[in-house]
Formats: sequence, structure tokens, C-alpha cells
Amino acid sequence: MNRKLVIGLIISIFIGIFAYFSLQQIKPADIENAPEWISLEQATERAAAEDRLIMIDIFETGCQFCKAMEREVFPAPAVRAVLDRDYVPVKVNGHAESMLTYKGEQMTAKEFAQEMGVTAYPFTVLMDADGNVVDSKRGYQDVVTFSRFLRSAIQQRTESRS
Repeated sequence: MNRKLVIGLIISIFIGIFAYFSLQQIKPADIENAPEWISLEQATERAAAEDRLIMIDIFETGCQFCKAMEREVFPAPAVRAVLDRDYVPVKVNGHAESMLTYKGEQMTAKEFAQEMGVTAYPFTVLMDADGNVVDSKRGYQDVVTFSRFLRSAIQQRTESRS
């Protein structure tokens, strides 16, 4: 009886150690060169102070295309160059009940997504510091398409100021 208890204990410890190290390996890794995401309220203030536009990534937790953009598009050097120079990046979960302030009005992130006209994820909104939508685009965009999208909004803004 005592021998069975010792063997059972050793097997249990082995399984516990194996499970612990297995779970450590499946943790998602931090994405290198990812933008510094901030809240919409902070972005509005920063965009006004630095004369930039706001880029809002409205995503859904289980969306594979949202994850692909986060992993492949946002950290890409071509995209980061435009984002860092001309935009303040914001991430909003389109299904969350967390509160945010848009144009002085408190609303949930879900209501904000509806206000922006989100019909599918990912959904990207470009707006000025006053909260006026400059442009928006639905769906996955590769690095080239997304950087063109960002640059075209900056070009439109420059032309309208001239």
C-alpha cells in the first residue's frame, strides 16, 4: 500500500511539472515593434497638442484578421513610420462594455463601435483631434494597403489646409 502511494505521488508530481512547463510555452509572446496604444481620451488630447490624426483600431477578441493585423501589419516598419510621425494609435474592443469619452459624451466601447458604423472586424477609423471622422475602412489590410490608407488621409488633410 505504501509503495502504491509513493508511485502515485511521483506520477502526480511529474504530471504537475509537465503541465506547468507546457502552459508556460503557450503564453502569447509580446509583439516586438507594436505601437504604443493609448485610450481615446488621451489620444484626443495628444492629437490636439501635437497636430496629429487619431488612428483607431476597432477589433473583436476572437477575430483572426484582427490578430493578423496586430501581429503583421501594425509592427511593420513602413506602417510604424507613418503611425509614429502622423498619428496617435488607439485600440478599442468593439464588443466591450468599458466606458470611453467621445466628443464629450460617455459611452461604452460597443456603442462607440456602433456610432462609427462598424459592420465587420477589424475596422479602422481615422479622425482628427475634434473627433471628426476623416476616413474609415473595414476588414483586413496588408502592410502596403494600410500604409497607403494612412498616407492618403494625411495627404487629404494637407490639401484641405492649403
